[in-house]
Amino acid sequence: MTALPHTDLLIDGAKCAGCVKKIETALNSVPGVQQASMNLAQRSASIDGTANPDELIYAIENIGYKATLVQSENEADLLAESEQADTHHYRQRMRDMVLSLALGAPLMLYGVLGGEMMIHTPAQQMGWSIVGVLTLLVLIFPGRHFFTGALASLRNRTATMDTLIALGTGTAWLYSMLVTLLPGFFPEQARHVYFEASAMIIGLVNLGLALEIRARGRTSQAIKRLIGLQAKTARVIRNGEETDIPLAQVQVGDQVRVRPGEKIPVDGDVVEGHSSVDESMLTGEPMPVEKSVGAELAAGTLNKTGTLIFTATRVGKDTALARIIDMVKRAQSSKPAIGRLADKISSVFVPAVMLIAVASAVTWFFFGPQPALSFALVSATTVLIIACPCALGLATPMSIMVGVGKAAEHGVLIRNGEALQSAAHLDVMVLDKTGTITEGKPAVSAIHVFANQDENTVLQKVASLEAGSEHALAQAILDAAKQRSLALQAVREFSALPGLGVRGKLQSESLLLGNKKLMIEQGVNITAHEALAQRLAEQGQTPVYFAIDKQLAAILAIADPVKADSIAAIQRLQRQGLRVIMLTGDNAVTAKAIADQVGIAEFLADVLPQHKAEKVQALQAEGNVVGMTGDGINDAPALAQADVGFAIGTGTDVAIESADIALMRGSLHGIADAIAISKATLRNIRQNLFGAFIYNVAGIPIAAGVLFPFTGMLLNPVVAGAAMALSSVTVVSNANRLRWFKPAQH
Repeated sequence: MTALPHTDLLIDGAKCAGCVKKIETALNSVPGVQQASMNLAQRSASIDGTANPDELIYAIENIGYKATLVQSENEADLLAESEQADTHHYRQRMRDMVLSLALGAPLMLYGVLGGEMMIHTPAQQMGWSIVGVLTLLVLIFPGRHFFTGALASLRNRTATMDTLIALGTGTAWLYSMLVTLLPGFFPEQARHVYFEASAMIIGLVNLGLALEIRARGRTSQAIKRLIGLQAKTARVIRNGEETDIPLAQVQVGDQVRVRPGEKIPVDGDVVEGHSSVDESMLTGEPMPVEKSVGAELAAGTLNKTGTLIFTATRVGKDTALARIIDMVKRAQSSKPAIGRLADKISSVFVPAVMLIAVASAVTWFFFGPQPALSFALVSATTVLIIACPCALGLATPMSIMVGVGKAAEHGVLIRNGEALQSAAHLDVMVLDKTGTITEGKPAVSAIHVFANQDENTVLQKVASLEAGSEHALAQAILDAAKQRSLALQAVREFSALPGLGVRGKLQSESLLLGNKKLMIEQGVNITAHEALAQRLAEQGQTPVYFAIDKQLAAILAIADPVKADSIAAIQRLQRQGLRVIMLTGDNAVTAKAIADQVGIAEFLADVLPQHKAEKVQALQAEGNVVGMTGDGINDAPALAQADVGFAIGTGTDVAIESADIALMRGSLHGIADAIAISKATLRNIRQNLFGAFIYNVAGIPIAAGVLFPFTGMLLNPVVAGAAMALSSVTVVSNANRLRWFKPAQH
């Protein structure tokens, strides 16, 4: 079957899950498109089908967004182009802000300091006409995207922040130009201009958008890190000859050789050799796995010791690593956005303001003084002008920027502005076990000695034997000996026994170290101590038998210890009202032992990476807002799927990049701190939105003319300017109050 032609587009202007739905609907309606999907994290759309790229771009632009064709088919190049587009977008918004404020700020200062903003003379008409043309240029260039966004919203029968900005700035400019060109049509007290309002609003909201882009973070880094885990070449055996070929040329059925220290290039089954393989990127478990004939290998895992020859069973996009990459991409693109509070308010506020404007115009037309039509027009337009607060665009980004800084003080790095808001609503926290609750590194937890053996002497002998070993648990034993300052001795006739353990001679003694199977094969009687070994296993510890001259001398318990502050941090999360669940790829016995130790009632064991993401998805389907905390590559899909992903900063780069929040201290207390800061930030955002609106809302009745019958006063431009300045000062000052916030530790 021939593959369908494929097209990738970079999308500019998409902000939330609603945008994604509109874009996918538009693309799927283009003739020739078989399937289209958008990745919000990468701001890219992927289309399969025979549709012309120009038609696809037109469909996107027709609904108010921008699209550019991605020339490269390489995944890494696509990510680079996406990042480049983000950087360009940020610089564009900053440039728009500078151009707008360069005109608006001096005009507003002029008005606030008492400058004449009324039209009385031909000279004033001429001067303000020039200002009007300059303001029109601001609307056409720095403000263009607000008007296209408003048109798109109109087509979709919705009202957003773009609608409010376009309506307010457009009305302010049109009214001001009419006053400038036809002053005689307006009552004398209504002949003032609002050009500074249009320019200031465009400038400050563009600044807010630029801050949002920076706060959003570079979520595509996770996929870039995962791509970096792939081997670039594979050593393939064809017709008896070994050749290094590019990874893309490996075919199912090829014989592949992988040497010690090399990454396994594709999935396969071992046909020759024995080795230990580090699969922590897949399973999260720190202990390498022994591999021999018949064992399965996964792409991206690391071959540690011996040489292996295997038959390729899955290549390209079918490998386990490729599926993890795909899961991360899909989870990022499907993650629901929290929604823009400003847009939610605007969806109610805009229709209300328009109704007030119409009601005001009708009242003036039927009940006002002459010229009734002029007064009706003045009241309606000034209501629309005063209703648009320039601080609206700063309300959310300012709080997020300060909240992100406050979180950083507590060792919590926020990669995504929406995550800072979403964390306040979490009700379920899923915790990975290894490296998150536990240290993620095996350690000797106990040494049980028999036959009058001395504990230090036993450890010294065991460490001496393991000094030449590449056994999975060797480093834990060597670390224990080092902590006790035990000197290692020379071991003779050392040999590794694949799948069993190691043996050697120390002076005149024959030493054996390994599992139960090794002891039975070598005739060591362990019957009296099997119950102890079973008990250790039930406690989540690995029992390792040690025999001297075929007499059992000790059982060493090796475990992944719980972090010192995990229990206290988990209790703190539970006090915050979170339902805490442990998720692990480890076996049920070990999982239960750790869960009981740290006070977690719910746990899921033997969970593979793809199933971790599915478990998170299942919890979300129940109506929960789910947080996920992990430290390994195997956690990446689940971290991306969760409403908020928390990565332990001591973990892998891929986990950190897949998550929304990184805990740099490696402590679970960072989660509780992040949630507390998130709640404080969300409160601050709501206060800011109130501050952004309140002065303008208070000005609406004056603009509508309620004071005219009593005072003969219509809205003064100085009042409008003061309202704008006060709302901006209120937002900035309130956002900075967050700097004094401290999360409660209990």
